[in-house]
Amino acid sequence: MTEKTSIPDAQDTASRKRVFLVDDHPTFRQGLKFIVTQSGEFVVCGEADSAAAAISECRALQPDMVLVDVSMPGLNGIELIKMILAEMPEMRVLVVSMHEETLYALRALKAGAKGYIMKVEAMTSIATAMRSVAEGKIYVSPTFGEQLIFKAITAIEEGMGSPVDVLSDRELEVLEKLGKGLTTREIADDLHLSPKTVETHRAHIKEKLQLKDATTMVRFAVDWVTSGQSDATAHAQKQPTA
Repeated sequence: MTEKTSIPDAQDTASRKRVFLVDDHPTFRQGLKFIVTQSGEFVVCGEADSAAAAISECRALQPDMVLVDVSMPGLNGIELIKMILAEMPEMRVLVVSMHEETLYALRALKAGAKGYIMKVEAMTSIATAMRSVAEGKIYVSPTFGEQLIFKAITAIEEGMGSPVDVLSDRELEVLEKLGKGLTTREIADDLHLSPKTVETHRAHIKEKLQLKDATTMVRFAVDWVTSGQSDATAHAQKQPTA
């Protein structure tokens, strides 16, 4: 006896929240699309591999929610969030990223995202994250907690934030990759930038963080990535300015 596959009818599909996916890795998008659809509460209405394509498609499709990666060719995910919300202020945005929450979650939330989940947790927690965001709640992992987010935002507003708060979103990406041991050429390839542009970002990082030379900057980056904000901050404060 042949088993019949259950296909959602038009009414069932219409009741689901429409979700747009933005990620430059087609394999991950495909996996994410499957998980989103399997939840039974959401349906994928479109997808894009860059910020430029995403903003155009979001204008046309007007989804209920956008799932955004951080690192993409051209404009990154943080910049895309700002662009989407400037035109569609009621849009729900959830960041799904490979980057550690400690580096980007606060920036994403300050840009207007309602949640941040790491890709390693997406397979098990994405449905929960999407439900929270759809309801207008803030979602981060239990280990990062809402209380920590709000305390950190308050500290920044009172002038007690991290030294890297002065960096642009792209400069922070470059700093993170420096801390992971990537060369200028490798960073350029990874972020789809020219080596000259990466060198410019490196120069701005050194200047903004008042680090005396390239070696000190790389050491700061490594401390930031491996030891956390407090150790990197302490290291920077010991360095004489240029």
